Amino acid sequence: MLWPALRAHSVGKLSEAQVTWLRERFGLTEGPRTEGPAADGSLAHRRLTDEEGIPLVLDLTAMERDGWLFTLFQVTADKPTADFVAKQRAEFRAAVDHLGLKLLEIEPAATADEVSLITLSAEDEQLDAFDGVWDLPDDLNRIWFHLGLLRDSPREVQEVKLRHLMGTSGWRQAPERVRRQAQEFLDGDGR
Repeated sequence: MLWPALRAHSVGKLSEAQVTWLRERFGLTEGPRTEGPAADGSLAHRRLTDEEGIPLVLDLTAMERDGWLFTLFQVTADKPTADFVAKQRAEFRAAVDHLGLKLLEIEPAATADEVSLITLSAEDEQLDAFDGVWDLPDDLNRIWFHLGLLRDSPREVQEVKLRHLMGTSGWRQAPERVRRQAQEFLDGDGR
């Protein structure tokens, strides 16, 4: 099974020549993936290893509405080294910039501009996820997980996600303790 270790989602129109450039830039020669998430849109992939020999798969997937997904998949439960992931992140971002694509998100986010706060259609609306009802823990340290973050995620990423949560209608129902912790965190007094 394949698990995403790093995923960059971008949008924009690409010509066939630009798609070819992407394949060559990332050494994608093995054709479309047939397993794992979003395999049906896979254009090309390649198997590789990090400097410690951990097996990985690098993939380019075409999404609906001119979307492009660059994904580094783990093949086993062993995570790639942080240096290798950082290098791939930089290469994903450089390719997005070079092609003039708009970066929507990178998961896991390392900087505020990699955080996605995109809403879906009205039927799938998730920005106001709690619809005026607070259904999260009463401690900020336990809320990070529900925001798709780890406690040790980069601070600027945590700030973006927390401010976003504070803008939902559910926030009005948050316990006073959480509201205080959130404000202390944003003021720099927490963490």
